Amino acid sequence: MKIYMVGGAVRDALLGLPVQDRDWVVVGATPEDMAAQGFRPVGRDFPVFLHPDTHEEYALARTERKSGRGYRGFVVHAAPDVTLEEDLARRDLTINAIAANAGEISAEALFDPYFGQRDLQQRVLRHVGDAFREDPVRILRVARFAARFTDFAVAPETTQLMREMVDAGEADHLVPERVWQELARGLMEVQPSRMFAVLRSCGALAVLLPEVERLWGVPQRAEYHPEVDTGVHLMMVLDMSARLNAPLGVRFACLTHDLGKGTTPHELLPRHLGHEQRSAKLLRGVCERLRVPVDCRELADVVAREHGNIHRSGELNAAALLRLLERCDAIRKPERFEDVLLACECDARGRLGFEESAYPQRARLLAAMRAARAVDTAPLAADAAARGLKGPQVGEQIHAARAQAIAAALPD
Repeated sequence: MKIYMVGGAVRDALLGLPVQDRDWVVVGATPEDMAAQGFRPVGRDFPVFLHPDTHEEYALARTERKSGRGYRGFVVHAAPDVTLEEDLARRDLTINAIAANAGEISAEALFDPYFGQRDLQQRVLRHVGDAFREDPVRILRVARFAARFTDFAVAPETTQLMREMVDAGEADHLVPERVWQELARGLMEVQPSRMFAVLRSCGALAVLLPEVERLWGVPQRAEYHPEVDTGVHLMMVLDMSARLNAPLGVRFACLTHDLGKGTTPHELLPRHLGHEQRSAKLLRGVCERLRVPVDCRELADVVAREHGNIHRSGELNAAALLRLLERCDAIRKPERFEDVLLACECDARGRLGFEESAYPQRARLLAAMRAARAVDTAPLAADAAARGLKGPQVGEQIHAARAQAIAAALPD
């Protein structure tokens, strides 16, 4: 029985990056052998065991054979006669198919049958073999790795293979949860725009997110968007969200805030009247299709509907500012509103030549929100009740007090 550290842990160690989770492969062992060593089995379709002390996962060397379309449908074979090379052959990229004997990172301890070290040195994302085509999730993984390792290029033959998979309909059978999982991880990488560039290059984006794909080639008014192309702007906004260390919900909102511009009638271009409401409608379809978590979809909905009004909020008086806060549910959900404003700042600065520009709307709206929330509504409600006011009339009294508080808090 031999034990090897494999996959991302070896790759990151060779790149000089922090090693997060370690994966282990055991060659020449049976489940009984693992039990005798104190390992506890994990309930999965293939033999995986937890180390009795470290609780890390150890998998028996295995092979996989495709038995159906999409991510599901694999026949797994794990046995003592499965070699390490056979186990590594089922992995996605050469840089993830390097094994380290007993976890030792040294020239003598590394097993690298598919030249992953060469591709690390040359900064190339290259598939291991033709078995890559059996799992369409790997298309998303390659795109995600491109967003993480920003100086790596996808090998032309890998791009071609992914294109063939898309043409064969494999991307049509991806499970929504897996698409969202990979998409969310890619959005949180260093340069999320690279993920979408890779997905576009092989045709997968048009299958998975046609609402986003159609934004390229759609013009915007050059005086507001010197980059002109809506797709280019979208990628600039995403990369700005990464630069500002935005959380996932903000990054997803950045991705979907302008979907409606892809459906603007041709005769109106380059103007996009009413695109906010069209964006919100398209967003609902995306969220239902990919089963996006509720917190992400609700944040993205506010940004899609209100980003134009937030950009123009410097022109609004106290009463109008309060109405905007109420539409954003900012008084009840101040933390979410802060994220809404961060997404809007990413949108404003994700334009050619505006990357270093200030976004005063954010500070002004935060001040307005704090002033409105500082109003003590209990005595107002009690006073209104004493005067015989009810329901909407009480709400009007509170609304008026909040508008006055905003007016007093903001400079003329």
